[in-house]
Amino acid sequence: MTVSCAQLIEEYFATGTLKDLPSQLYINGEWCDAQGDAKLAILDPSSGKEFTQVSAAQAVDVERAINAANLAFHQGWKTSKGHERARILNKAADLLEQSADLFAVVEALDSGKPLAEAQGDISSSVTALRYYAGCADKLEGSSFPLGQGNFSFSSKEPCGVTAHIIPWNYPLNTTIRGVAPALAAGCTAVIKPAETTPLTALLMANIFQSAGLPKGVYNVIPGLGLEAGAALVNHKKVQHITFTGSVATGVSVMQAAAQNINSVTLELGGKSPIVALSDCDLEKTAEGVVWAIFYNAGQICSAGSRLVVDRSVHRALVDLIVEKSKQLIPGHALNNPNFGAINSAQQLDKIDGFIERAKARGIKIACGGHKINTESGGWFYAPTIMDNVPMDDELVQQEIFGPVLTVQVVDDVEQAIEAANCTDFALAAGVYSQNIDQALMTAQGIDAGQVTVNNYWAGGIEVPFGGNKLSGIGREKGLTALENYCTTKSITLAF
Repeated sequence: MTVSCAQLIEEYFATGTLKDLPSQLYINGEWCDAQGDAKLAILDPSSGKEFTQVSAAQAVDVERAINAANLAFHQGWKTSKGHERARILNKAADLLEQSADLFAVVEALDSGKPLAEAQGDISSSVTALRYYAGCADKLEGSSFPLGQGNFSFSSKEPCGVTAHIIPWNYPLNTTIRGVAPALAAGCTAVIKPAETTPLTALLMANIFQSAGLPKGVYNVIPGLGLEAGAALVNHKKVQHITFTGSVATGVSVMQAAAQNINSVTLELGGKSPIVALSDCDLEKTAEGVVWAIFYNAGQICSAGSRLVVDRSVHRALVDLIVEKSKQLIPGHALNNPNFGAINSAQQLDKIDGFIERAKARGIKIACGGHKINTESGGWFYAPTIMDNVPMDDELVQQEIFGPVLTVQVVDDVEQAIEAANCTDFALAAGVYSQNIDQALMTAQGIDAGQVTVNNYWAGGIEVPFGGNKLSGIGREKGLTALENYCTTKSITLAF
C-alpha cells in the first residue's frame, strides 16, 4: 500500500525517523552489508539530528559492484533489444511516479530542501526516465559514400561499465540524469552517492528491480570519497565516469581516468551571471533573480549567483530583490517552507566565512549576511545580497554554493559582457531585456554552456547541459548525453 506524504511526515515527527529506509549497499541485485562495520550517519539538515545510518562501502565492496556490473554487461545487457530497455525504463518511471510521496519526503529529509522542491525533483526524474526510454531503440549509425565496390557504415555500441559520482544538492535528479541515458544505451552503472544524501539512489534500486532490470545493471555503493569514490574512478573495468561536484575533486577524477584512458563527463562549479540590461522588466527580473539564487538555498552549480546590472536600473532592481527576499521564510523541510536549509554544518561555515571576510573588506550588505536560528534547529543562512562588488573580489571570482547574490554594476552592454565573463567558470547565464536583438547579442557574447533569456530556469531534460572553462567537460541531458555512453564502430565491406 502506498503511504502518503502526510502519513510519512506524521511518522517522522513522531519517531524521528522513517521505517524501512535502506541501510545497506545494493550490489548485483541484492542488499548487502559493506566490508567491516563503518557506517555513514545521515543527518536531517533542518534539525541537525541523525535519523538513520547506512553502510559505508570500502574498496573491496567497490570491486564487487564493478565486477557485477561488468558481468551483467557482457552476459546480456549490452546486446539487449532497445525496445526492451525502453520498456524497463518506462516501467521504472511509472513505479517512481507511484512512489513519488516516499521519494519526495526522503529527499527533503536527506538534503534539507523544502518538500515542494523535492517533489519537483522527483517529477523531473520521472520525466528523464521517460525521455531516455524513448531514445533506447533509436540509437542509429550512419553510412558513408565510398563509391562503387565498397559499403561502409557505423553502429553505436554501449561503452561498458559506467561510474556515477553524485552530489548532495540534487541526489535523485543527478543520479537519473546520468543513469537513464547510460541504461538506455545498454551500459551498466555503479553509483556512488554523496555520503550525506545516499537514500534516494538506494531506494531507486527497488524501483529498477521491480521494473525488471537484470541483476548487476544498477549498483549503489554509498561511501566516502577517499575510499569508495577513489576505488571506483581508478578501476580499469570502468569505461566512463560521470561526475558532478567541485573543481578540485573533478581534477582528481580526470587524473584517475587518464591512467586508464577512460572518458569523463564533468559538471563542476559555477559562478553564473544574470545580466540585467537597462530596458529589463524590473518586476520580472527581480522575481527571476530571487529564484535563480535562493532556490535550494543557492546550493546549485548553475545558480544565478552574480547580478550584472546596468547602473541606470541598479538601485531600483536591487531594492526590489531585497523586498522579495524578505518574503523567504526558513523552516523544516517537511513543513514545506519557501526557503530551505544548508546541507551540512561544514557548508554553513564555509558560506559564513565568505561573508565575514567580505565584511572585513568593507563590502556593502544589502540584506542578510548571517546565520539563522530556527525552531527546528538545523543549518540555515539568511538570503544575502552583497552590493556593488569589485570584479576582482572573491565574492565575484569564487563559488560560494549558498544563498549569496553578488551584485556587479556596469554602464553598458559591452561592460556587461566583460563582467559576465570575468571568472574562470562558464556554466550558465541569464539575460533580462525587452529588446530581443540586444538580448541575443549579449547571449552570444557570454561564455557559458547554456544561456536563457527572461526566464533563468528555462529548459528541461531535452536541452544539453554542461559548462566551459573550469565548469566542466562534456554535456548531460538531451540526445547529446547518449554520446557519453556510446562508442562508434565503423565497418567497411569491399566487394
